[in-house]
Amino acid sequence: MIISFLFYPMLNVFYFSFQNYNPSKPYYNSFAGLDNFVKIFTDDPLFAQSLWISAKWVIVEVVLQLIFGLLVAIVLNQSFRLRAFFRTAAIIPWAISGVITATMWSFLYSEHNGMINDLLTRMNLIYSPIAWLGDTEWVFFSIILAELWRGIPFFTITMLAAMQTIPNELYESCTVDGGGRWRAFTHITLPFLKNSIILSTLLRAVWEFNNVDLIFTMTNGGPANHTMTMTMYVANQAIVAQNFGYGSALTVMGFLILMVFAVSYLKLSGFGKEEK
Repeated sequence: MIISFLFYPMLNVFYFSFQNYNPSKPYYNSFAGLDNFVKIFTDDPLFAQSLWISAKWVIVEVVLQLIFGLLVAIVLNQSFRLRAFFRTAAIIPWAISGVITATMWSFLYSEHNGMINDLLTRMNLIYSPIAWLGDTEWVFFSIILAELWRGIPFFTITMLAAMQTIPNELYESCTVDGGGRWRAFTHITLPFLKNSIILSTLLRAVWEFNNVDLIFTMTNGGPANHTMTMTMYVANQAIVAQNFGYGSALTVMGFLILMVFAVSYLKLSGFGKEEK
């Protein structure tokens, strides 16, 4: 099963990256050698642009999701009434599919009858509706917010699970020694969460780099390519334009970028190494 659904398609991508392959134009299909890769670096300005947008997307999303997810996890780790209910509710956005999430937020962002424009108008914060998904100044912020809503629960649940393993005796000792909440957080909570933070941010960075469902449904990479991430660019080349050879070459480049990033990140962060 793993060979059929994982390794075989992956090897096919590497194979087609060296081919000119278009199912709708079989008479053009041929061995391309390194031509697809040469084109990426010498004759495709949209590749560099999409890579830069992907980098911004990943950095902003992962950092904000980690910060807000950690804050929510700290709150849910406290004792209060209906804690079990709120812990369950916290995972709901994560359980909703990306397409449904994108559709829901698209309705909220609607220029003519969206709730966001309506609320901002009633509060006198804006005087005319904003085309959140059609304005180049607002579109990136808009999809960031939608994905943030969906991604925070992942960090919340991950951080909350890790917090459950921290012995209460450590916090009690910190209190006895006169340490406040900030000292307890920086000297106890964060050190215990180190490996969880490193692993979860790595996984989330890879997932966000490969994110296509939400962006495809909400903006399809527009307007004017302002949300054209590298994965969206691959989808447009391989699926829409049916240029599977060039799309496969772009995918190989994405794979190599993620592999270098993952190895470097784990090495620099000291994942799995205990503090002395």
